[in-house]
Amino acid sequence: MSKLYLSLLFALTGHLLAGQSLSKKTTTDFNKLKWMMGTWTRTDSEPGQTGIESWQKISPHEFQGSGVTMKGADTLFIEKLKIEIRDNSIYYASDVPENPKPVSFALTEITESGFVCENPQHDFPKKISYQLSGESLKATISGNGKSIDYFFVKN
Repeated sequence: MSKLYLSLLFALTGHLLAGQSLSKKTTTDFNKLKWMMGTWTRTDSEPGQTGIESWQKISPHEFQGSGVTMKGADTLFIEKLKIEIRDNSIYYASDVPENPKPVSFALTEITESGFVCENPQHDFPKKISYQLSGESLKATISGNGKSIDYFFVKN
């Protein structure tokens, strides 16, 4: 009985340690995204329009953001955004009026200054990428042979 108990204990301990190392990597990757915090103003908005994307840290495992496009005092578009650790993975979620519920995109690539998230099942976009260069940010949505870039500067 004691051999069985020890074998189970070692197996459980090994499983827990393996989970911790993955969790540590996920947390490390998530922390690489801190550069996003703050307010970003679009530099390529249509004439007469302004666009702003803002991000704030909600918890050690969640950032919330919003994207707003304005024309004068009129709101043309609002997007609720979230980046979170869920099920030991990182997801970017977008909630826009056109979709009945938020759409999640799994993180597939990350560096110190950018990341890519993908959801091949979504109609458009299938891929969302952010790339930081100094105080400038390029966000790209793409899929189905189409690609749209958005350019921002940090306020």
